[in-house]
Amino acid sequence: MTINFKDALGVHADALQVRAERTKVLAANIANESTPGYTARDLDFGAVMQDRAAEENGELSLDGSSEALYRVPFHPSADGNTVEIGVEQAAFSQNASDFQTSLTFINMKLRGLAKAINGQ
Repeated sequence: MTINFKDALGVHADALQVRAERTKVLAANIANESTPGYTARDLDFGAVMQDRAAEENGELSLDGSSEALYRVPFHPSADGNTVEIGVEQAAFSQNASDFQTSLTFINMKLRGLAKAINGQ
């Protein structure tokens, strides 16, 4: 009997991957804080996860919500840069915390599988 890790880990594997992608987008925003004309982007975690679930069910999603969207600034700068460092740092911190939570769930699932395999 083989173990299908995709079924065993459930949505947590996809969540971890989406969180990693969002980390890259937010890190790019922070890195380009002082780049004139740079537009901040972000991923809508819920929309991306819905797209992934729809793909797994064989459905087609045409709304493009899994792409990075441009962020609307609260206080636009004169040089056209829409990165607001406080907003980006808060989003990055929250995403890191959510990433750690997903990783914890995966670790718990894998420990449970190991116990089941060992007959404990």
